[in-house]
Amino acid sequence: MDKGNLYIKVDKNNLVKNNIVYLKDVAKLYSVDSNMVNDLNNQVIFEIPSNKKSNYIFSILKLVEAINKLYPEVQIINLGEADFIIYYEPPKKRLILLEYLKVTVVSLMVFFGAAFTIMTFNEDANVKEVFYIIYKLIMGNEKTGGSILEISYAIGLPVGIILFFNHFSKIKLGSDPTPMQVQMRLYEEDMDKTLIENAGREGKTIDIL
Repeated sequence: MDKGNLYIKVDKNNLVKNNIVYLKDVAKLYSVDSNMVNDLNNQVIFEIPSNKKSNYIFSILKLVEAINKLYPEVQIINLGEADFIIYYEPPKKRLILLEYLKVTVVSLMVFFGAAFTIMTFNEDANVKEVFYIIYKLIMGNEKTGGSILEISYAIGLPVGIILFFNHFSKIKLGSDPTPMQVQMRLYEEDMDKTLIENAGREGKTIDIL
C-alpha cells in the first residue's frame, strides 16, 4: 500500500453533540502514516452556529478540501458516502430523579399489565368479566355501568400501541433486529435520501467553494 494513500469512510448520517465538529466525529480514516491520521482526526471541519437541534447536509468534497489544506499531496480514497448528514443534538442534563421515576412507572405498568393479561387469559379473553370481578372485589358492590376501568382501558390501549411501535426502548432479548427496527432503518434511509436530495435542489449542501 502506498504511504501517500488515505482511506476515508463516512456514514450517511452522523450524530454530534458538540458545536465544534471534528473530522473524527464524521469519518473513519486509515493510512500507514499514523501521525497524519491523528493530525487529521483533530481537524475542525464545521462549527455549528446555534444550540438548537438541527441537521446539516455535507458533500464529501468538503472533507477532501479540509484534508488537502494540511496534506495537499495525499491521495484520498473514499470508501463511504458521497453526501452525508450531520445531526446536531445539544447535550442534555441527566436528571437522576426523573430516571428513577421512569423506571418505577415502567415497572408498575409491566406488573399490572402482566396481571391483567393472566386474568383475561383465564377468562378466555373476556375483558368485560375481568373488569366486573375487579370492580366487585375492590368496591364491594356490583358494577351497573361504565367505570374508571373501561375508561383507562380505552385510553391505555391506543397509547400503549403508539409507544410500542415508536420503538423507544433499546432492550431486546436476541441479537437479530426486530421487524420494527428493520422498518425504522428503511424509514431512516428514505428520510436521509430525501434530505440530501432536497438540500441539493435548494443549494443548501455544504460543499467546496
